[in-house]
Amino acid sequence: MSKQSSNTPETPATQYLRRNAVQFTGHLYAYEEHGGTAVSARELGVPEHAVVKTLIMEDEKAQPLIVLMHGDRTVSTKELARQAGRKRIEPCKPDVANRHSGYLVGGTSPFATRKPMPVFMERSIADLPSIFINGGRRGFLVQINPTDVIRCLKPQLVEVALD
Repeated sequence: MSKQSSNTPETPATQYLRRNAVQFTGHLYAYEEHGGTAVSARELGVPEHAVVKTLIMEDEKAQPLIVLMHGDRTVSTKELARQAGRKRIEPCKPDVANRHSGYLVGGTSPFATRKPMPVFMERSIADLPSIFINGGRRGFLVQINPTDVIRCLKPQLVEVALD
């Protein structure tokens, strides 16, 4: 099912992936504070475009949501709010994001979050052959097929990327 070396961490996210029969390969790397996807892409030797960041945001009613975005792109929160049918969407403060997801910022996975949240995914992520997304710990990404993300998380596909 999943490929895992003996040093791949066991997290709620990896448990979720196994329960949902998602094939994945774990990749550990040297985490750098505030390094973001540029560091993980460099450390793993993969294009930053294939590294997908998991962003916890909230709407005007402080209702949380997840946004999956290419590592080398930013989110137009104005366009996201329009496509999501919300008045306003903005990133959560790190401590609020941690409470919603159950993960530390920098190690946030969209899988097995503490609270169920709607997921919005940049449409072009689905076109990639595989993606690298956080496995539930800082310095740990899982490589999976984006069709598995769509099957498991049932995201709303949006076009909100800014270069």
